[in-house]
Amino acid sequence: MPASASSFDTVSVRASDNPKNDKPLAVTSSSFAEGETIAMDFVFTGCGGKNHSPQLSWSGAPSGTKSFAITCFDPDAPTGSGYWHWLAFDIPASLNNVNAGAGTDRSPGGGTGRNDFGVSSYSGPCPPKGDQPHRYIFTVYALDVESLGADESTSGATTMFMMRGHILAKGSITGRFGH
Repeated sequence: MPASASSFDTVSVRASDNPKNDKPLAVTSSSFAEGETIAMDFVFTGCGGKNHSPQLSWSGAPSGTKSFAITCFDPDAPTGSGYWHWLAFDIPASLNNVNAGAGTDRSPGGGTGRNDFGVSSYSGPCPPKGDQPHRYIFTVYALDVESLGADESTSGATTMFMMRGHILAKGSITGRFGH
């Protein structure tokens, strides 16, 4: 007999594997401070912003790093599974920052996957009006591969799966936005 939805009490979501290195990357931004409000320059145009990707810097990449990936994820989106705003990958290991606007309409040095807006570039914060401010988690991953083999059609879930087993270290900075 097939199981019905009512026969399941809970659903667990499996997180990505832990990084191979215990020391996290240090991630900072000149565009916003940890836990602070993200400025309108970096907010999606549909919410009155300019939709520029923020500046990000990172340090502490372990030896063996061959590329970086950057994601922006909203865990507070009313979807039940969050919302991907930015998926950048295959960023050369020689870089340790991206300038503001570097991910706007293009990749900041590698490839860009398809975010939940359906585009292959950065799309800034734009929570539903009246929601409490959402968290936007910008994570930088140090990877042991030069290329994930992803492309502009690769989703957030698939990008995370493709990084599985290749994450040497990661670090995050979180901004907030609500209106």
